[in-house]
Amino acid sequence: MVLTQEYRVCLPVSVDEYRIGQLYMIAKHSLEQSDEGDGVEIVKNEPCEDPVHGTGQYTEKHIHISNKLPGWIRPFIPKFIHIIEKAWNYFPYTLTEYECSVVPRFSVKVETRYENNNGSSPNALSVPESGLDRPVHFLDIAHDEVAEKSYKEEEDCRVFKSKKTGRGPLSEKDWKDHVSPVMCSYKLVTATCGIWGVQGKIENKVHEQIREILLLGHRQAFAWIDEWHGMTLDDVREYEKKTNEQTNAKTTGK
Repeated sequence: MVLTQEYRVCLPVSVDEYRIGQLYMIAKHSLEQSDEGDGVEIVKNEPCEDPVHGTGQYTEKHIHISNKLPGWIRPFIPKFIHIIEKAWNYFPYTLTEYECSVVPRFSVKVETRYENNNGSSPNALSVPESGLDRPVHFLDIAHDEVAEKSYKEEEDCRVFKSKKTGRGPLSEKDWKDHVSPVMCSYKLVTATCGIWGVQGKIENKVHEQIREILLLGHRQAFAWIDEWHGMTLDDVREYEKKTNEQTNAKTTGK
């Protein structure tokens, strides 16, 4: 069984700015979410080439989640597992794939394209005609609620105002139609599960988690703008390198 859905998330930044903000947000978020035994272990982070997309960056991460699995799935999954994330970043196009270390029939594929618009492109990811009936979800970083455990007042985009850029707060429901700059992250997510009897439940759960991750990550990218705005690509790569070392130390205890 395969379940494909598209997500569109807008931010009050340009695509060029978001290239820096995204790298900063992922590195900082990974560090915040990592504890001894659970969290994100960065295995590879190196340049890559593609004949179509050109030069990019390949990363491989092991996401250790054994202590965070929901109760209903634990009977089907061994206690000590990790999710393998492989990502090819050819900004403004990226491809990310997820697999489970012990469940070969489970995978998630995420194709992303970033554009300087408010989510108005009808088919930014060039979905073939046979797949154009996929559900399309617009996520609002200001007015869609994140899980209670993830909420922080300083990351509430309805009230946050950037000191460096003067952007925000995003108090109006139609803010993405009025702010400048504005960009959209278009994501096509395909979840596949071949575990008989639970595939539909797992695929739907994956999309619930993807929605939460996308909403929280993009909120943080904007709410942390005063931390990363003005960085160069070299600056953020150096920040990423240092943060990855701290993240690995927290996760592996080494």
